[in-house]
Amino acid sequence: MMTELSHVHDCLGWAHFFKGQLEHLLLALLLAPGTLCLVMPLTTGQRIGPMTDREAAALLVAVVVAHQVTVWLVWRLQLCFGLLSRLLGKADLVVWGVIFFPFLAARVGLLAGVGLSDYGALGLPRSLEIGLGVLLLLLAAYTLYSVLRHFGLVRAMGGDHFRERYLDMDLVRDGIFRYSEDAMYTFGFAGLWALALLLGSRMALILALFQHAYIWVHLYCTERPDLEVLYQDRQGAE
Repeated sequence: MMTELSHVHDCLGWAHFFKGQLEHLLLALLLAPGTLCLVMPLTTGQRIGPMTDREAAALLVAVVVAHQVTVWLVWRLQLCFGLLSRLLGKADLVVWGVIFFPFLAARVGLLAGVGLSDYGALGLPRSLEIGLGVLLLLLAAYTLYSVLRHFGLVRAMGGDHFRERYLDMDLVRDGIFRYSEDAMYTFGFAGLWALALLLGSRMALILALFQHAYIWVHLYCTERPDLEVLYQDRQGAE
């Protein structure tokens, strides 16, 4: 089965598949080991369910990297070759959602586990931690509401790589998107900061910073080059 974006695939190939990924690799090699160097001295060996805090922190870093590498692979295989649509037909987006969202859940769950193992170690006044945490949590909640209300989950996970109709939608300027077209990345990850602050955790705060920094690597190395191709193609067709 051919995807609706077959006219885009005809113009792309391996050159676009790897576009931005050398930078992605170099930044990942900087951010992931750097984060572990900061976090590992803070671990105590405390158990978090079946693993220690050290193992959970390392697993979280690995999950974040695996998630963003998976997004690159799926988006580029779909954009350049229409692979998921060819293999799965109309089930392509459903299968992609089954892969995509558990990664997000794991990132939050592991961060919470690490934060609980390091509870109260941040050392800021507790009222300040809670106050800032609540404010950031409200910001993240409003961002999530805006995504659900105005943007849509399918579009958020890369629906425009799969279906022509997402390319025909207007740029969202409602809700949190009034303040930034990259609101999901700018404000959405405030929820991770909020979790770390509410738990008063040093390790969780470092891991939240890592996740927030790495999503911008994804934006500039993977998503922006794809959007330039997708929307330039639409404008040319008009």
